[in-house]
Formats: sequence, structure tokens, C-alpha cells
Amino acid sequence: MITACWSVKGGSGTTVIAAALAALAARQGPGGALLADLAGDIPAVLGMSNDGPGLLDWLLAGDEVPSDALSRLEISGPGGIQVLPSGRLDGRADEADLQGRSEVLAALLAVDPRQVVVDCGTQPTGAALTLAAAAPISLLVLRPCYLALCKALEAPVRPTGVVLVTEPDRSLGRRDVEDALGVPVCAEVMIDPAVARAVDAGVLSSRLPRSLERALRHAA
Repeated sequence: MITACWSVKGGSGTTVIAAALAALAARQGPGGALLADLAGDIPAVLGMSNDGPGLLDWLLAGDEVPSDALSRLEISGPGGIQVLPSGRLDGRADEADLQGRSEVLAALLAVDPRQVVVDCGTQPTGAALTLAAAAPISLLVLRPCYLALCKALEAPVRPTGVVLVTEPDRSLGRRDVEDALGVPVCAEVMIDPAVARAVDAGVLSSRLPRSLERALRHAA
């Protein structure tokens, strides 16, 4: 099962939500979880390096790559998470180059026996857009503000649910978001300094803050 996380506005917390969902999924299944990074920040959040080849390189390589090439890109992360890093293309490709194999990537991830979480980033395009649209669970990570709602309504992907990242005394809440977008809010994550500290220390998955765990337990 694939869960795709994406946002329409920077600073929404998409990478943190994706990493937390993968950490929870890894605890529940004997095979752990696979966390695919199409945005580029997952290794930093998990306290890992990202200096080798990854998904973007695989997308560019074309149909001649060996059948097991994708699995050989996986890096073992903390807490039973296997990470497919984004890789570093250094400007060698544009969206047209990467789009060609995005459906192949979606198909391969769909048959993976593990729970798969994909960080599709902000305003996804190319392969990230394909995954966000094709995933059975497509989660829009949203801060409740008018601009974000407007962008979400214009997005080329319709989410299956919303993860609302909020704080006390916001003018817009769950009901406003559900009424505007016509999709359910499946989790409300309150901004918590403990989450920022865990991210800063690179220990988010191994020391998942309880507030984040409680909020996301039933999100996917």
C-alpha cells in the first residue's frame, strides 16, 4: 500500500509527516516500511547522509537498468525504515527526462510487500505528481490558511485526505478545510516544539514525539 504525502505551500511539514508515518508503519509490519524521497529532505530529517545515487538517477537511467536496480538504492534507516533517497542529479535532467519512467516507479512501489510512504514534496511535478495522483492514500499536508486552501483547490491532484498542521487560535479549522476541499481531515497535528527538537537532532523516527504519534496513528 502506498501513502503519498504532498503539499501546496512550503513550510507545511510534508517531510516530517511522511517520516513519522513511515516510522509508525515500520513498527506495525514485520517487514518494516519503505520511505521513498522525491523531495530531497528525508535523510536530513532521519539523521542520515544523502550523497549517493537515488530515485532521480534511477528515473533518468531509462529502461536498460537491471531489474533489481531500484532495491539496490535502498539505505537502511533507523527503526526498521528502508529509505529510497532522492539522489543528486546536479542539473543533468529536466522534468521531461524524469517523467518517462514515473509510471514504472509507481507500479514497482505498488507491488512492494511493505508499507510504502512517499514524500512528494511541495507542488509536486513529474514523478512526484504521478505518485501523488496514483497512490491509494494521497495525503495533502496543509496549514489552515486561505492561501493554502486556494492553492489546494487549484492543484492537479485531489487528495483522499488532509493532514492538518495547526496551532491554537487559528481562524480556520477542520470544518472549514473539509467544507472548502470536500475531503476529510484524517489527522490534526498540533505544532509541538518537541517535534522540531527531534528533527534538529536527526532522531525523529527513533524518538517519535508522543503528540505526533497520537495524531497520526490512524491517518493511513
